[in-house]
Amino acid sequence: MPMDLDDTLIALADDTRRTILRRLAAGEARVTEVAAPFGISLNSVSKHIRILERAGLVRRRVSGRDHFLALEPKPFDELTRWMHETREFWTSRLDHLEAALRAEDLIAKVSKRKRK
Repeated sequence: MPMDLDDTLIALADDTRRTILRRLAAGEARVTEVAAPFGISLNSVSKHIRILERAGLVRRRVSGRDHFLALEPKPFDELTRWMHETREFWTSRLDHLEAALRAEDLIAKVSKRKRK
């Protein structure tokens, strides 16, 4: 399934969600453990977790009454690939622009010398 870049970027745009992801980078954790450091309700943290799940950045495992969360690295790999491709595209375009401007400057310089 192709990455939904909008969902990924929206999920990463919030500091609370980035903090949750940093916690999960250390390993799987119960939802209550993830929520503990925040000064917001468990319901509010759960909303953040749902956004991360929708983006595919987090997966949930249920064991009895416990809900465990784990980081899902695949969307990060896809985002990194997209960012790299986008950077290459714009770097190439800017390199062409720089070459054109340098050529234009050189032509202007040569034309100025010929007039003297």
